[in-house]
Amino acid sequence: MKAISTSKAPAAIGPYSQAIDSGAGLVFLSGQLPIDPATGNLVEGIQEQTKQSILNAKAILEEAGLGLDRVVKTTVFLADMADFGAMNEVYASYFSTPFPARSAVAVKTLPKGALVEIECIAAK
Repeated sequence: MKAISTSKAPAAIGPYSQAIDSGAGLVFLSGQLPIDPATGNLVEGIQEQTKQSILNAKAILEEAGLGLDRVVKTTVFLADMADFGAMNEVYASYFSTPFPARSAVAVKTLPKGALVEIECIAAK
C-alpha cells in the first residue's frame, strides 16, 4: 500500500491519509470536505460545497495519475437530504457515462459543519 498526498487538496485533519493506492489496482480516497485548500475554509452553499469536494477529490486523483473518469464508486454524505437535488445537479456535471456507482446517505452532522462530504474509489 502507498499513501497519496497533495497540497492541492486539504490536508488530513486526523490520523488518516488523503488516499491509499491499494497496490491491487484500486485507489481509495478518504471523504473530501468542501474546504478550499488555498484558504483552509469551507466554501458556502450546497452547490459550491459539492463542487469543492469534487475538486479536492480530483486533485488527489491527479496526484495518483488518475482522473474523475477512473472513479468506479462514490459515497456522498449529506447533512440534509433536502440538499440531494442541488448536490446531484453539480455532481452530474463532473461525471459522465458510465457514471460511477454511488450511495448517498444523510448523516446527523459532518466535520466543521459541512453540508456534504464525498469519498471515492478509483480503478487504475
